[in-house]
Amino acid sequence: MTTHSRNETLLEVESISLSFGGVHALSDVSFDIRKGEVRSIIGPNGAGKSSMLNVINGFYHPQEGSITYQGKRRAQMKPHEAALGGIARTFQNIALFRGMSTLDNIMTGRNTKMSKGLFWQALHFGPAKREEIENREFVEHVIDFLEIQTIRKTPVGRLPYGLQKRVELGRALAAEPTLLLLDEPMAGMNLEEKEDMSRFILETNEEFGTTIALIEHDMGVVMDISDRVVVLDYGRKIAEGTPEEVRANQNVIDAYLGVSHD
Repeated sequence: MTTHSRNETLLEVESISLSFGGVHALSDVSFDIRKGEVRSIIGPNGAGKSSMLNVINGFYHPQEGSITYQGKRRAQMKPHEAALGGIARTFQNIALFRGMSTLDNIMTGRNTKMSKGLFWQALHFGPAKREEIENREFVEHVIDFLEIQTIRKTPVGRLPYGLQKRVELGRALAAEPTLLLLDEPMAGMNLEEKEDMSRFILETNEEFGTTIALIEHDMGVVMDISDRVVVLDYGRKIAEGTPEEVRANQNVIDAYLGVSHD
């Protein structure tokens, strides 16, 4: 875990409730994410974890509650507000352009940083060209950081699963996020791939100063890399605290020893 001080609240979810028809995905959930921390959201299958991330970055709009991000309180976040405000996201199912190279996929993460209009981009000189050079330099830095130089020109559809997940992380990092949401970044990985991804997550937190909120099922990973953990079960918060506090919480033990509820 990283050691610098983390007291300032970056994002707060307050009394969030979300329903689809008669199904309660989230019920009165509140927690905060502090600037600079690694905050894990855990729970059995069907607990509402991905729904919570979708609320934070505006894909879902809760019926009740509010979100405060960087001091601004709103009933709901809109996806473009989230992106422009520095919230980036990866998904459970890889959402890359399979026919495009690693480099081009990561370049798409720079869209929110491109300020020049279509006119300049079409002419491809002057301010637009300078902007593209700057964006490409940052993307090359991300590629070096993630140690994927050898696959920079490879179409991502040809890459093994673990490297595709790393490219998806690179695309999110290309947006220079203030808050990075990771939805099961290690699902389907072998031990070596998980160790690599854990290292990159911690180095992202330390080198870029990025605040990270992640959903992860591997409890060993969660306990190793998290500063704080919040636990959901059946759409409700049942515990939160340090990894050690959560691991010893009887409600958490019962939830994980119970029958999975997809």
